[in-house]
Amino acid sequence: MPTGDLPSHWPMVGRDEEIAELKSAWSSRKSRILIVSGPAGVGKSRLVDEFLGLLSAQGVSCRRVVATVSAAAVPLGALAHLIPDGVDLSDPVHGFAAVARAMAGENQSDTAMLVDDIQLLDGTSAVLLRQLLDAGAVRIIATLRTGHPVAEAVASLIHGDAAHWVDLGELDETRTDQLLQATLGGPVARSALQMLHTAAKGNALYLRELVHAALVTGRLSHDGETWDLSVDWVPAATRLSALVGARMAAVEPEARIALDLLAVCGPLSLGDLEAVTSAATLARLESDALIQCRTARRRTEVSLAHPLYGEILRTMLPEHRRRQLLLQEAERVASYGARRREDALNIATWRLAATGEADPGLLTQAAALARHAHDYQQVVTLLDALPESHQTVATRLQYGEALVELAQWEEAERLLADAAQHCGTAEEILAVTVARTMNLLWADAVTEHSLAINDEGRARLPGTRYGRVLDTNEALIRTVSGEPLRGLAVLDGALEQDIRQTTDMNVWLTGAIMKGMGLASVGRTAEAVQWARHAYAAHVEVNEHALVPHPASQHIALCFALTETGDLSQARRVGEAAYQALLADRAPLPRIWMAFFVGHMEWLAGHPVTARRWFAESVALSRRQNQSRALNLGLTALAAAAAVTGDLDTAADALRESRAYQPIGFLAGQESLGAAWILISQKDLTGAKAELREGITRARGTGHTSAEALLLTELARLGEARTAHARLGELAQQGDGALLAARVRFVRALAVRDPERLMSSAEELGDLGVDLLAAEAAAEAASLWHQCGDHRRATAATHHALVSAARCQGVRTPMLASLRGTSTLTDRECEVARLAAVGTTSKAIAATLHLSVRTVDNHLQRIYSKLGVATRTELPAALGTPAVSEDSWA
Repeated sequence: MPTGDLPSHWPMVGRDEEIAELKSAWSSRKSRILIVSGPAGVGKSRLVDEFLGLLSAQGVSCRRVVATVSAAAVPLGALAHLIPDGVDLSDPVHGFAAVARAMAGENQSDTAMLVDDIQLLDGTSAVLLRQLLDAGAVRIIATLRTGHPVAEAVASLIHGDAAHWVDLGELDETRTDQLLQATLGGPVARSALQMLHTAAKGNALYLRELVHAALVTGRLSHDGETWDLSVDWVPAATRLSALVGARMAAVEPEARIALDLLAVCGPLSLGDLEAVTSAATLARLESDALIQCRTARRRTEVSLAHPLYGEILRTMLPEHRRRQLLLQEAERVASYGARRREDALNIATWRLAATGEADPGLLTQAAALARHAHDYQQVVTLLDALPESHQTVATRLQYGEALVELAQWEEAERLLADAAQHCGTAEEILAVTVARTMNLLWADAVTEHSLAINDEGRARLPGTRYGRVLDTNEALIRTVSGEPLRGLAVLDGALEQDIRQTTDMNVWLTGAIMKGMGLASVGRTAEAVQWARHAYAAHVEVNEHALVPHPASQHIALCFALTETGDLSQARRVGEAAYQALLADRAPLPRIWMAFFVGHMEWLAGHPVTARRWFAESVALSRRQNQSRALNLGLTALAAAAAVTGDLDTAADALRESRAYQPIGFLAGQESLGAAWILISQKDLTGAKAELREGITRARGTGHTSAEALLLTELARLGEARTAHARLGELAQQGDGALLAARVRFVRALAVRDPERLMSSAEELGDLGVDLLAAEAAAEAASLWHQCGDHRRATAATHHALVSAARCQGVRTPMLASLRGTSTLTDRECEVARLAAVGTTSKAIAATLHLSVRTVDNHLQRIYSKLGVATRTELPAALGTPAVSEDSWA
C-alpha cells in the first residue's frame, strides 16, 4: 500500500512538451538564452532544475545564479561567487572583459548558467551576463516570474533574436492527476482530484502544500485502492497560509475591504464592489492578479483570483468584522429589490451566517433555490433555521429529499413519515409517497418496504391520474431491484406521455433512467440507445424545473446501452464526460452508478487496471453515501478486476466485504464474476465454472440477457464453449447489438476449434475495442495452427495476440497462458511500464520504486521487447492508457 510520504522533489510529470522544447532550443546554436516564464509556484524552478540535471549528465558544465531582492541591492551581488580570483572590477570595461575571457577559457564546451528569478537581477549583473553571452562564454537558462517589473538592463538581456521563451502554464486536471499519481504512488479519487485541482488552480506549489497538509492532518488517506479526501477537508495549508497572508497584509486598506467582502460573500457583481471601493482600486487588484472579472451578458462578476485566497482571508478576519460584512452586503442587495434569482438565496445565507436567523419567507425561498441547484447541505442548513410554526408539507418534503441525497436515510424516513401525516392534498400525498419510496429503495435494500409505501399511497389516491404515476414508480423500483421484464412492461407505455404533461416530472425522469437501463439489460440495445438520448434531451428541456440531479444522469443508461451495442469508444467518451458533469453538480448517487458502468465498459474492453480504478471510485462513493444497494455489485466487480491482474489479497478482501451486502438484483448473476476470477487465478477452474453456472441461472431466471451473455462467454473461455454456444445463440435471437453477435461468433469458433474463424473473430473484436477477447481468439488460433504444423500462420497469429494483449494492462487469463513466455510482464515490469506510459522519467520511476536508474532502463528494454514496441512513446497504445508526449530525456 502506498505510504503517501512526499519526496523532497516531486517527480517531473506532465511537462514533457516543455522539456522537449528546451532540448530543441538548446540544440539550436541560435538560442543563447532560454527563458522559462510563468506565475509564481507554477514549477519554473523545478523544470529548469530537471533540465540542468539532464545537461549535466551529458557533460555540460553547469553554474547557478539565484537572483534575490537583497542581492539586487548590491551591484554584482548575485554573480559575486562566479568572479574569478584576481579580476579587478574597479574598471568595469576591462574587468568585465577579463571575466568573459576567464570563463570562456575554463571550458571547451558550452557552460550552462541557470539564473533563477531573473526579473530580480540587478542592472550591473545583467550587463555582465550580456557580455558573457556575446563572448560565447556561457549560455543562460533563466526563470522569469510574470506580472513583475523588469529592469531595463534585464529586459535588454532577455529579449532579442538569441532568446527563446517557454511559457509555463498552470497544470490542467490531467497533468495534476498524473503528478498526484506519481507522487502518492497510486490513483486519486476523481472527486479528490477535482477538489485539489480547483483549490490549487493548477499551481504546482499550491498543490504540493495542500497535499502535504492533507496528509499530515489525515484528511488525505488511502483506502486500499485510491487516495481520497475526507468530507471535512478544507483547502488550507499552514506554510501556504503564511505566504498568502503576508501578501494580503501588504494590501492597502481600501483594497482590503473589497478582498474581505469577496472572501465572505463569494463572487459579487462589479456594481456591488464599486459601492464599497473605487474602480481604480479594483483595477489595481486585477492587475496584481488578486481578483478576476468575468462578463456574462450584461453582468460583470468579480471573484478572488485564487480559491485559497478566500480560505486564508477568512481565517484572518475577526468574527465581528465577518458578521458586519455579511449583514451589510445582505442589506445592500435587499435594497436593490433582490432582482436576480439567486439574491434570495444569498440574502438568507448571509443573514443566517451572520446571526443564525433569517426571515422565514426568505429561508423558504432560498431553500427552494438551493434544492434546484442540488446544494443539499445548504437546503438542510436553511430549513434547520426555519421555525416550527413555518414548517409545511412542502418544507418537510424539501428537507427529507435533501437528507436522502446526503445519505441520512433514517432521519429522512422519520421526517418524510411525519410529512405524510400532514398531507392535505392529493399532490402532497403523491410527492411524499414517491420521496419515501425512493429513500427506502436506496436505504435498506429491502424492495418490499418501498413497494409497501407505494401501495399505501395508491390506496390514498383514488383515480387513474395518480395511479398511473405510482404504477410508473413501482415499475422503476422493480426494474432496479432485478425484475427488468416486469418493470419494462409498465415503463414502455407509462413514459409515452410528453414529460411536460406528466403529473410528476421527477418520477418520469427517474423512470426514464431505469427504462434505458432495463432495455439494455434485456438485450434491446438499439432501443436503449435511442431512448436514453431522447430522455436526455427531455431532461435538458425541463432541467430548470426538475429535482432529479442533472441531465447527465440519463447518460448512465446511455453508457451501459452503448457498451452493450459494442460501441465501446463512444460509451467511454459519454461516460467520462457525464461523470465530470455529475461531479461538478454534486450528484453522488448518479456518480456511483456512472463510475460502475464506465468500469463495466473497461472490464469488457479487457482493461482491468482502468476498470479497477472506476470500480474503486464507485465503491468509495457507496461507502461514503452509506449506499448498500450498490456495494455488493461494485465490490464483486472490484474483486474480479484485482484478481485478473494477480492481486489476490485485494480481490479476497473485496469479495469478503461484498458478502455483508445483499445483491441489488439488477444485473443478477454478474456478481459471481468476483468469486469466479479469484478461483481462476488459484487454478481452480472447476470451482470457477460452478460459480459462473450459478450466476447464469440467476441471470436467466430474471431476464438479464446482458449479464447472462457475459457469464456464458466467461464459461466458454474456461473450455466450455460447446455448452455455452447454444444458449448464446438463443440470446442473440432475443437481443441485438454488435457485441452480443461478436460474442456468439467468438464462442462458435472456440467450440468448433477453427483457427480461421478465430482470427476473423479476433479482427472483429479488436475493431470493437474488446482487446482481451481479441487477444485470446488470436492466441487460440496460434495454438491450433502450431498443432497442425502451420508455423507461418501461427507466428502471425501470435504477433496479433501479443499486440492485443499488450493493451490489456497485465491481465492474466488461462487462454493467454501460451503467450506467457514471450509476452507477459512481471509485476515489477507492469509497475515500470505504467509509470513510463504516463510520462514519468526513469529517474522519477527509480525514486518511486526504490530502484536504480540503470535497473529501470533495463526493465524498460525487456518491456519493449515483450510488447513489441521500440520506445516509451508507444507504451500508452500498447498498454491501453492515454497517450502523453515523448520524454526522450528519460
